[in-house]
Amino acid sequence: MEGYKKIASKSYPNIVLRVIPGHFVTANSHINYYIDMSGMKARQNEADAVAAALSEHYLSTTVVDTIVCMDGCEVIGAYLANHLTQVGTISMNAHKTIYITTPEFNTNGQLIFRENIQPMIKDKHILVLLASATTGKTVSQAIDVIQYYGGTVTGVSAIFSAASKVYDHPIHALFTTADLPDYQTHTPANCTMCKAGKPVDAIANGFGYSRL
Repeated sequence: MEGYKKIASKSYPNIVLRVIPGHFVTANSHINYYIDMSGMKARQNEADAVAAALSEHYLSTTVVDTIVCMDGCEVIGAYLANHLTQVGTISMNAHKTIYITTPEFNTNGQLIFRENIQPMIKDKHILVLLASATTGKTVSQAIDVIQYYGGTVTGVSAIFSAASKVYDHPIHALFTTADLPDYQTHTPANCTMCKAGKPVDAIANGFGYSRL
C-alpha cells in the first residue's frame, strides 16, 4: 500500500481529496483506493469549504428541512445548514432552522430513526449527505428509511461518488470517477485484485481503515 495522493477539485481548488491506492475491503465491495475524508469531516475550515461548495446545488432551488448525515458527516451537515439559511443570500431556506440528524443501525443491520428523532423526518424535505457513494447501497438504504418514516428526499450530496444517481435522485458530488479515472469497485465475488492474487491491505468503513 503506497502513500497518499492529493487530488484538488477542478471547481473548488481549495478542496483537496486524499486517496491511498491499495486493495481495500468494505462492507459492500472491494476497492482499489481508500478515500480519506477524515480532515474534511473533522477540521473546521475543510468542513466549511465542503459545505459551501455543496450548498450551491440547493440555495435557490430546494427546500431543506432536515439534513440526514451518513458516514460521520454531521460537522459538514451543520455548516451546510448554516450556508443554506444565511440571511442575504438567495435561498429557499433563509431565516429557517434546519435539523441535522443521522439514522441508527439496529441489531439486524437495518437503519432506523428513534421516536424522538422521527418528527425531524416525517413530512419534512430531506437532504441526504454522505462522504462517499460507491455501490449506491448506503444511499438507497438512507432513501428507503426516510421514505418509510414519512420524509421526502429532495437532494442527495456526497463528497465522492462513483454513482451518478440512485433511484431517480441524482447524486451531487464534489469528486467523481472523472477525478480518479482508475478507481475500481468490485463485488467480492468478482474482484479482479483477488483473482490476480493481490492480498487485501486493509478493512475500510466510514470511520477509517485497519491494516491487515
